[in-house]
Amino acid sequence: MKIAVNTRLLLKNKLEGIGWFTFETLKRITQNHSEHEFYFIFDREYSSDFIFSKNVHPIVIGPQSRHPFLFYWWFERSIPKILKKINADLFISPDGFLSLSTKVKSLAVFHDINYMHYPKDFPFLVRHYYRYFSPRFAKKADRIVTVSEFSKKDIVDQFSINPELVDVVYNGANKIYKPISEEEKQATKQKYTSGNDYFIFVGALSPRKNIANLLLAFDRFKTQTFSTAKLIIVGEMMFKTQRMKRAYSQLVYKDDVIFTGRMSPEELRYLYGSAIALTFVPYFEGFGIPIIEAMNCHTPVITSNVTSMPEVAGDAALLVNPFSVDSIADAMTRLFADDKMRKELITRGSIQCQKFSWDITAEKFWESIEKTIK
Repeated sequence: MKIAVNTRLLLKNKLEGIGWFTFETLKRITQNHSEHEFYFIFDREYSSDFIFSKNVHPIVIGPQSRHPFLFYWWFERSIPKILKKINADLFISPDGFLSLSTKVKSLAVFHDINYMHYPKDFPFLVRHYYRYFSPRFAKKADRIVTVSEFSKKDIVDQFSINPELVDVVYNGANKIYKPISEEEKQATKQKYTSGNDYFIFVGALSPRKNIANLLLAFDRFKTQTFSTAKLIIVGEMMFKTQRMKRAYSQLVYKDDVIFTGRMSPEELRYLYGSAIALTFVPYFEGFGIPIIEAMNCHTPVITSNVTSMPEVAGDAALLVNPFSVDSIADAMTRLFADDKMRKELITRGSIQCQKFSWDITAEKFWESIEKTIK
């Protein structure tokens, strides 16, 4: 079987949630299914790190698709041509974008459809592209994969899709995330916070990640506790960050907020493992990979009580209202002061995170691929 895959988000040292899903699942699937040929379709020069096995054939086609007009050209002009040329049996798109101009069977992965709920969080042309084409992609797909029961229900409801055609395939976490020693914790804190305790956020800095409310909550926590704790924010600046910047400018304790930018998993595991807690409080998520990454590192989790996050966190996190600064601040204060609660959440988290692994993800994803072909 010839399987073509949209791999335009496999970008070396720039993997986000969708990129990690693509990387971790395709690495396993291509190596486990040598009887099939995989054609990885990139929109720019690619890293050899993404050519996982001998049955992977990389193809580069233009134009580089990072703008709605170029999205359209790449998927409606370039993709149909290459699918016809290689005589593909199946087209897989891990970012949910499909071609409406091909008759090749298609499997789309929708990680979430937050643009249907919070369109103003996106640049003007991007949100209009998403909201116009995504319902059409969903109807076009022979099968859909998504990463939580929450997202499945959302896709079914928003796009009027038969639920039997939507498979839930949970994300996993990199095996590098695991507990570290006390000596390593002290060294990490010395390196980043001059030895002080800290909370951590991990994720792309976009509106739905709710960094503005997290910053205001941290300021309130500091005012209430007079602690020397810091807040480390790990992630790359995205778009529509004005509200975050305004909140930051209002902080009394802005000097205690540390922006690191993007970090490699090798370094991030130490930051997770040394933190008081992960403070991951978006107001919309399709899954929330940092939740299970932190749990794997035996780090307590504060997360939101909306969308997919209660599903992923189970009973192993302190849930807060992401729209309430007080709710977030109170959770930070409780965890900072209550060592018993921290230990209980660590124990529960170490159990909850075992439900998620990239090996399971790849197996479930392959099952969906087989269903699509039948």
